[in-house]
Amino acid sequence: MRKNKNISLSKKPVFFFVIDGKCEYWYLQLLKQHENLNVNLEPKLPNKKKLKDQFESVKNLSKDNEVEKVFWIIDFDTILKETRECKQGNETPLQKFQKLCDKCKNNKKIHIIVNNPSLEYWFLQHFVQTAKHYESYTQLKPDLTKHLSDYDKTEKYYKNSREDIYQKLYPNLQTAISNSEKLGEFDSDNIHTGIAEMYKVFKTLGFR
Repeated sequence: MRKNKNISLSKKPVFFFVIDGKCEYWYLQLLKQHENLNVNLEPKLPNKKKLKDQFESVKNLSKDNEVEKVFWIIDFDTILKETRECKQGNETPLQKFQKLCDKCKNNKKIHIIVNNPSLEYWFLQHFVQTAKHYESYTQLKPDLTKHLSDYDKTEKYYKNSREDIYQKLYPNLQTAISNSEKLGEFDSDNIHTGIAEMYKVFKTLGFR
């Protein structure tokens, strides 16, 4: 892992992560554990997982003078699934998400990170550059397990004492950043495309 020799003695800036899944929570905990970063990472799982509740958490954190950046990490497959299931005539989760994104546009503290379909698409980019679109993690899993044969969405797997998920992926981190950046940014007018915006987190933290 990186060794940051230029650690400031001043108070570390605080980066908050608002997430709706435990996998993101465990992964960010491991990032914080393994990397000697000059920032304080605080993953936060909201008590309620509705988009509106997540947004309120993001908005409130951005008002805290002690917080320098707030990353809102979204697994987009849930939004697409709920949009498909939405009753005709009702406002869809996708429309709600677009409105919430618009409210964040002028707030320089807030960074929205979309993984489509899920965090595992970022993991896949560690091994192969692909723009293939998957409707769900279930569709993606067969391709991911070609490289992580024992992958499991459990805390036991993520935090395995012999080799945790961060350690397994770390040798290919620069590849993942490069591959994901080539995919571009989330476009609400082109939602059926693979996106892994986690690279933005790492570039913000100084990884290149």
